[in-house]
Amino acid sequence: MLVAHFAAAVLAPVLVRWWGRNAFPALALVPAATAVWALVRAPGVVGGESVRVHIPWAPEFELTLAFRMDALGLVMTLLAAGIGALVLVYCSRYFDNDEPGLGRFAGVLTGFAGAMVGLVLADDLIQLYLYWELTTVLSYLLIGHHTERRDSRRAAAMAINVTTLGGLAMLVGLVMLGETAGTYLISELLADPPSGTPVPVALVLVLVGALSKSAVLPFSLWLPAAMQAPTPVSAYLHAAAMVKAGVYLVARLTPAFGDVAVWRYTALVLGTVTMVAAGWKALRQHDLKLLLAYGTVSQLGFLTAVFGAGTRDAALAGLAMLCAHALFKAPLFLVVGIIDHSTGTRDLRELSGLRTRTPTVFWTSVVALASMAGLPPTAGFAAKEAVFGAFEHADGPAPALALAGLVVGSAFTVGYSLRFLWGAFLDKPNVPPTPLHAPGPLFVAPAAALAALGLAGGLAAALADPVLAAYADTVGDNAGHDPAHLALWHGFSPPLLLSALCVVGGLALFRWRAPVAWAGARFALPDSGRVYRRIVYHLSSFATQVTGATQRGSLPLYLGTILVSLLVVSAVPIVWGRLWTLEAPPVRWLDTPAQLIPAAIVVLAALWTLMVRGRLFAVVLVGMTGYGTATLFALHGAPDLALTQFLVETVSLVVFVLVLRRLPPRFSTPVLRSRRLLNLGIGAATGTLVAAMAYFALAGRRAESVSGHLPAAAEEAGGHNIVSVLLVDVRAWDTMGEISVLASVAAGVASLLFVRRRARRVRTRVETGRIAARLPVLPAPPTSEWRPIPLRYAGDVLTVRTADKPLWLPGVLALARERRSVIFEVVARLLFPVTIVLSVYLLVTGHSAVGGGFAGGIVAGLGLMVRYLAGGRHELYLALRLPPGLLIGLGLAITTGTALAGAVLGTEILAGGAFDLHLPLLEPVHLTSGLAFDFGVYLLVVGLIQDILYSLGAGIDEQAEKASRTGRTPEHESEEVAA
Repeated sequence: MLVAHFAAAVLAPVLVRWWGRNAFPALALVPAATAVWALVRAPGVVGGESVRVHIPWAPEFELTLAFRMDALGLVMTLLAAGIGALVLVYCSRYFDNDEPGLGRFAGVLTGFAGAMVGLVLADDLIQLYLYWELTTVLSYLLIGHHTERRDSRRAAAMAINVTTLGGLAMLVGLVMLGETAGTYLISELLADPPSGTPVPVALVLVLVGALSKSAVLPFSLWLPAAMQAPTPVSAYLHAAAMVKAGVYLVARLTPAFGDVAVWRYTALVLGTVTMVAAGWKALRQHDLKLLLAYGTVSQLGFLTAVFGAGTRDAALAGLAMLCAHALFKAPLFLVVGIIDHSTGTRDLRELSGLRTRTPTVFWTSVVALASMAGLPPTAGFAAKEAVFGAFEHADGPAPALALAGLVVGSAFTVGYSLRFLWGAFLDKPNVPPTPLHAPGPLFVAPAAALAALGLAGGLAAALADPVLAAYADTVGDNAGHDPAHLALWHGFSPPLLLSALCVVGGLALFRWRAPVAWAGARFALPDSGRVYRRIVYHLSSFATQVTGATQRGSLPLYLGTILVSLLVVSAVPIVWGRLWTLEAPPVRWLDTPAQLIPAAIVVLAALWTLMVRGRLFAVVLVGMTGYGTATLFALHGAPDLALTQFLVETVSLVVFVLVLRRLPPRFSTPVLRSRRLLNLGIGAATGTLVAAMAYFALAGRRAESVSGHLPAAAEEAGGHNIVSVLLVDVRAWDTMGEISVLASVAAGVASLLFVRRRARRVRTRVETGRIAARLPVLPAPPTSEWRPIPLRYAGDVLTVRTADKPLWLPGVLALARERRSVIFEVVARLLFPVTIVLSVYLLVTGHSAVGGGFAGGIVAGLGLMVRYLAGGRHELYLALRLPPGLLIGLGLAITTGTALAGAVLGTEILAGGAFDLHLPLLEPVHLTSGLAFDFGVYLLVVGLIQDILYSLGAGIDEQAEKASRTGRTPEHESEEVAA
């Protein structure tokens, strides 16, 4: 089901492009099928046979893809999937075919439905958190759908900031619970709840996440602002799905922690205060959508307080109210969308006379509002009676005060329900009938269906009782009273009297709505949006002050601070623990006298670097330290490390030289002698510390070294090269993380160096008698100083004609004569194929001999560098015509696909495999899954080097050419871009 949701989300833009808004009913089939799937399994779930799926993911880290559907999960799945399907159908008439970003919206909304289903069915704490944050990100995209509106962008930013802050706190709490309980499976956690000091702290952190997600005070500021989203988003996310996630989490953990004081009283107090405060604010709203938004916040506080009570009857009543709320609030939001779509306004002061002209919409609203107000015979009435009954027998002052607050909040609910009905549909004096165009039946049908379900839920409350009781029975404490049952009529009782009191209070509030609005304006809480903006402003100011005080722009200062901190922090335990007293193994200073030569070169080059003032000389000296280290690797019997170090140093040296072209040849300010001595002292002390730490680590070893098992592990993975097998098999997770960092580096190099819009490039055609090539260049034609051959422009194609003779490197035609070297061009052309073949050889043989994807990719990148240095940027474009972003993305996709294939075809993610391919007339070819993984690394490294050459090589060349033609320096261009 989850795969189907996310697959539909990926296909949604294509379907919308094909079918327009009529693609939404097709997308609705996925959540509809999920709802049917849940209904089919409902009898077994109610009978106590929960549906379970457990797939081991990373067992050593206790990570499992675990799903479980019990009674609570069944109810939430039906709400998330069923209402999601109806909202998608509603979207097919709410939007027009020319709505900007409609395909993206359809995909995100479908993906959100899948994330919500995954959240309510997750049986693992970490997995629950992943779906939790996925709903946060997707809701951010949905709230900010109207990207051209500033208010929409602000609302989306507010929502993601508030809910992500709570989510991070919740993650810490979930980890604390999992570690304390010794399991991350929710079912095991509920069956055997942990105890101890960490538990209350963890529960408070979990509540922070739950309350922020469900917009309970003090986190309720984001939900009213989120009404900038399209109405289908409000109906689904903010009435039936996303905001229910926090309430769901409270309900999920209440069976285990409902008797913990901090859990119970936090939920009771904050939930009750939220219900009263938000309900009071809803009484004076003029925008129908804002009225429902504050009503939603009020109802979410209601649900939080009820579930937080921690009794069996309260759990039954809370689940009933959760269902009723979804079945009346979602259709009301859909009705607001119908009214807005048909009349062009949501302001109740401008609406008049819709009752007689839209009877279906009116009666749909009447049924939904009756349920929201708690009037019989709706589901809202049955649920509210159950809530009052659950608090009737509660002991202690806190539940009694909470009951009083819930009654006051319920009276406010009746008041703003009447305000909605009067403002949206009834005739108003001195307000002419509002012009409208009648909505179509498919537009009205989802709201009518949900309202009808709310009415049927009240009439059939007794039939729903076993389903809801299956969850409520897991909450043990019932304050010593017999368990209650959900029913439409319990006879004359105190809960019925409280319901009548709420209705009378609501009628009075509506009757004197003008004085109530005046009092609400005078005694209102501060505007939430203003509070949020002030918090963000002060945080930004504080961050600016801290940054100005600590970030001085001096790299030596930063590095010195880090190294000195390392010295202080590491030296304390060494001295305090008297590590030198350990029985240490003897030191083996040398394997061979030849090691003294590169070691001396490294030391002298490092010291010399502190003294020189020329940038290029300093870079060469730094390169000597790297080459010396590689030589030490080779002499120590580590050819893989030596090869990689040699290649990386070569690439780094070329990159340094490319950058130095745009910098002065000498350092601008000579370093003071005292500063040099200080730097020398810090470096020497750091080196001594690292050497001592390595020695003490060996001295403190008590267990057998794992290196003895590495040859057998390599053989098991189908290889002989231990280093390569470690990278692509044994510790492939590390390699995936490292190549992801490389991909980020590639993006950062280009974005940080060229902060400007990419110019539209034209095609360049180089024509000779036997060669024709197309080269991307900037549209401005170069002068004869740069290209001493005939040029011709025709539209966006630059044609270069030369004599009828073969060229070693066609791109050199774009170079000035003084920049060309025929010998270098010929050698580069001859070496390039050999270099590529060598890179492929290193790739293929890496699993059993020296090499690998990383080394092979660097060798191929060096081939590109040679062609660029010989033929210029145009030759670089000809050498490899695939964009670097494609190579990097393809490399990541191949490595990720190899990892997932291990779970599909093997036992777990990144599971390895090996087999021999027998070909005619050839020896058997040994192939492993590590080769595919290595190939992805190979492509990514080639793309990274190509991206660096494009940015630091070709990009700087373009700037230099443009400066020579226009007389403008890059500094001038940067100033223009900044302006």
